[in-house]
Amino acid sequence: MDFGIKGRRAIVCASSKGLGRACAEALAEEGVNLVLTARTEGPLLKTAEEIRTKYDVNVVAIAGDITTEEGRAAVLKECPDPDILINNAGGPPPGDFRDWSTEDWMKALNANMLTAIELIRQTVDGMQERKFGRIINITSAAVKAPIDILGLSNGARAGLTGFVAGISRKTVAHNVTINGLLPGPFDTDRLKSTLEPAAKATGKSIKEVAAERAALNPAGRFGQPEEFGATCAFLCSDKAGFITGQNILLDGGAFPGTL
Repeated sequence: MDFGIKGRRAIVCASSKGLGRACAEALAEEGVNLVLTARTEGPLLKTAEEIRTKYDVNVVAIAGDITTEEGRAAVLKECPDPDILINNAGGPPPGDFRDWSTEDWMKALNANMLTAIELIRQTVDGMQERKFGRIINITSAAVKAPIDILGLSNGARAGLTGFVAGISRKTVAHNVTINGLLPGPFDTDRLKSTLEPAAKATGKSIKEVAAERAALNPAGRFGQPEEFGATCAFLCSDKAGFITGQNILLDGGAFPGTL
């Protein structure tokens, strides 16, 4: 299937590795030119070169912190008129809500809610004028099924989801869609970091804990990043213009609800 986005420009946040990189690769395979951003320059430049070589698309790497005004300004200076925006940021650490200060909450809200809203604010009008735009917010399966130790993430990402529920019903009239992708357990560094507390508590290795957790999933495994990237690419395609304000759960069937 031709996704009809060859030659489009995309900003992909937190794209040096993990699910962000998977989305960038899937878009590059469809001929989309990329502006990649992440905090650590070395891995980001390596990823950019690998994608550029493999898919023969234009790839620009902007190292910086997208959760800051300066980081966003650098990316938008390079690409002020993206056709596609992939909002993504690492989740806040797990823990007990009793230990979190107001500062902890503000960091979580800034990274996982306000940064995405600000990037949308600065790009959506141009998309509407050009009559094409695809915005994807990578959030978490915890938006559907909150995880107690991930309270910072639950709150911030749910806030972003609520915001998008309203605006996405306005932008779609201009062929600009906004959707959420909600990853469950995918085989990424982020997943490994969330398994560390369980490994320490039980005296088992992270590999052992991971195998046990994977076996509990209805699919009997963790998701692979390329599966996530392919879903992202479809939602960014010209075939997905009738899908907006939705939250697509990719969790191997772990969420037990009907809706």
